[in-house]
Amino acid sequence: MSGIGETSRLRRVRPGAIEANVQRLVELADGAALCAVVKADGYGHGAVTAIRAALAGGASWLAVATVPEALEAAEAVESIGSDAPILVFSELPPQMAAEAAAICPQRISFTVASAAGIEALAAAQARYGIRNVHLKIDTGMSRMGAQPHELHEVASALMSASQTADGQLRLEGVWTHLAVADQPNDPFTEVQLKRFDDALTTLRATGLQPGIRHVANSAGLLAHRGSRFDMIRAGIAIYGVAPSPELNNVVTLQPALELVSQVTAVRTVAAGEGVSYGRRWIAKKPTRVATLGIGYADGVRRDSAAAGVEVLLNGRRCPIVGVVTMDQLMVALPDDIASQVRVGDEAVLIGCQDSEEITAVEVAQHLGTISYEVLTSLSARVNHETV
Repeated sequence: MSGIGETSRLRRVRPGAIEANVQRLVELADGAALCAVVKADGYGHGAVTAIRAALAGGASWLAVATVPEALEAAEAVESIGSDAPILVFSELPPQMAAEAAAICPQRISFTVASAAGIEALAAAQARYGIRNVHLKIDTGMSRMGAQPHELHEVASALMSASQTADGQLRLEGVWTHLAVADQPNDPFTEVQLKRFDDALTTLRATGLQPGIRHVANSAGLLAHRGSRFDMIRAGIAIYGVAPSPELNNVVTLQPALELVSQVTAVRTVAAGEGVSYGRRWIAKKPTRVATLGIGYADGVRRDSAAAGVEVLLNGRRCPIVGVVTMDQLMVALPDDIASQVRVGDEAVLIGCQDSEEITAVEVAQHLGTISYEVLTSLSARVNHETV
């Protein structure tokens, strides 16, 4: 173990947990291909670590959000001798199409969602041969994708792009994204599935074959059997975290990340004295307070104390007190361990210590957000350690 300066902000990642989670999800997919979503640095777990573990667990595709992420994934895939293709989720802005076509290997498939986007990519790709694309359909997320009234125009652009001498674009798949799949009883998922089926019918009527049809994210896989189609795009679940509290017990998953810090100071705060900026926490009695070497610049929310977030020290839950500062935070020590905590002791912000556990889902619930944000907010200065 390194010294305090290097371990006071540390994420421990277990590739074996990611691999095991993917194996379990492949079983649940019941024959559908599994696409491991490794965007945002593998949801904070390290993209390369996540890629290697997911492919070892049986994922056959990878997905990312940006071209730089796709290039990183392609390099990782090639380094292990895999032939896994990579899907970029976002449609490229027309001005980026030429650069992306020039620098991205053929294993990278691009999403298209508009006639203008298709035409720009086709023009850029003309110099580089055939490129597989996936058409995104907007069925109710209202974020990105071809809307029903645009399908004929989009289909026409795709047909034109595939009938040139070089056949620049080939429709490899059609997909949509579910807005409320993490809420199992919300009927809007069925509305989206019906809209997707209608869109596929429209595309087939124009002469286009959809190829790989994919709809389900992690929540869709866990909660909606009818959303599985040909491929599953699993993100949060491969990292061992349920998409929502409602889906916590659908399948047993292994959390792959622990966030830990170290005690950098311990002091007694007298009754009536305050802690941190604004003195928002005042000691009601003499209280032993430990300082940890991690703060909001590392991804711990500044308002964690007010939200009721705790950390683990000596196997006990300890409340964060006072506002979290940029590089440090403070916790109040329960009386029974107050005299035992020492500088250098390990504190767990996400993970297990003795018989206690704090999950990303728990932290998110306190903060009024989702586990995705908690994990992906970890900054680059939080060191990685694989275990």
